[in-house]
Amino acid sequence: MNLELLEKAKARIPSVPVLVNLVSLRVKQLNEGMRPYVKPASQDEDKLDIALREIAEGKIIAQVDFDALARRQELQEQYAQQS
Repeated sequence: MNLELLEKAKARIPSVPVLVNLVSLRVKQLNEGMRPYVKPASQDEDKLDIALREIAEGKIIAQVDFDALARRQELQEQYAQQS
């Protein structure tokens, strides 16, 4: 793993759990045959580094579903009241 790419990706997505999930999902997609959004730096560039570079260059972003977060919060509050 290229640590410089990791730092650049973390600058775009500062939440480590979100970054880990996004990179994991993207590497899985690349392994399944999806084409990269960036040209590989070399023939043998690791898919992890490709995913990090895609994020660092802003080709992939993380979106937050605020409606889903609100629903989750409501359900947690309902559950807490029942307990």
